[in-house]
Amino acid sequence: MVRQRFQALFLSLLFPLSTLTACAIGTPATASLTADGIWDFTMSSPFGTVNAVVTLDTSGDVLIGTFDLGNGRLWSIEEGVASSNEITFKIDRDGSPMVYEMSGTVNGATIDGIARAMGAEAPWSMTRKD
Repeated sequence: MVRQRFQALFLSLLFPLSTLTACAIGTPATASLTADGIWDFTMSSPFGTVNAVVTLDTSGDVLIGTFDLGNGRLWSIEEGVASSNEITFKIDRDGSPMVYEMSGTVNGATIDGIARAMGAEAPWSMTRKD
């Protein structure tokens, strides 16, 4: 009888403990879903390959940042939104009529997404530098 009560008590304590452990293990992964930081960006499009160093910063659900394409070419992020691990923003390409509409999913040290412009789509990716 004592053994059965001990087993019942042990099992009743084990389940909540394992649940708390699983939550604690999951916490660091959630923290790595932020888009904040410096990223290496690459995109292959019908217009050629685009490489840039991207700086992203979030404040609440607002996403700001820049694409540094080198040689003094900086593209600012416009209408940026960060929600959970999803980001969306627009880039006005050097003042041209072509505007990239970008969306992506943050997964730790990478972001994968789709760029849309002029009826075409192109995949892009970023790898965290810092």
